Parts: sequence; structure tokens; C-alpha cells
Amino acid sequence: MKVIDLRGLTCPMPVIKLKRELEKENGELMVLTSDPGTLSEIPALAEKLGWKVVKVEENECFKFTLRK
Repeated sequence: MKVIDLRGLTCPMPVIKLKRELEKENGELMVLTSDPGTLSEIPALAEKLGWKVVKVEENECFKFTLRK
């Protein structure tokens, strides 16, 4: 599974960088972020691009598992 590390970036950069990745990838991805705004932004972006958020975890960072 490919990991996309977007920790340390603040809005809107995590979504901009993730959008580029989602447009060229398929399968399953793990996305790491530190911006709390991504909790609503990433699921909205994923749905718009035909991806599904399979799991969201909160520990030291936010960890999203996405599948297409």
C-alpha cells in the first residue's frame, strides 16, 4: 500500500497534493496528515474523485485509508 505523507502541511496544501495523487492512482492508499481540517476535506475530495474512505484513525496524526 502506498503511503502519502502530508504531515506538517496546512490547508489547502494537503488537499491539493492529495488530489494530484488520487487522479493518477488506483487501489489502496494510506494518507497521513496533521491538519485537523483534513478530517472533513479528505472524505469530501475522495468521494468527488470516486474513492472511498475505508478507515480513519487519530493518534499522533490523522491516518486515512482510501480505496478505489
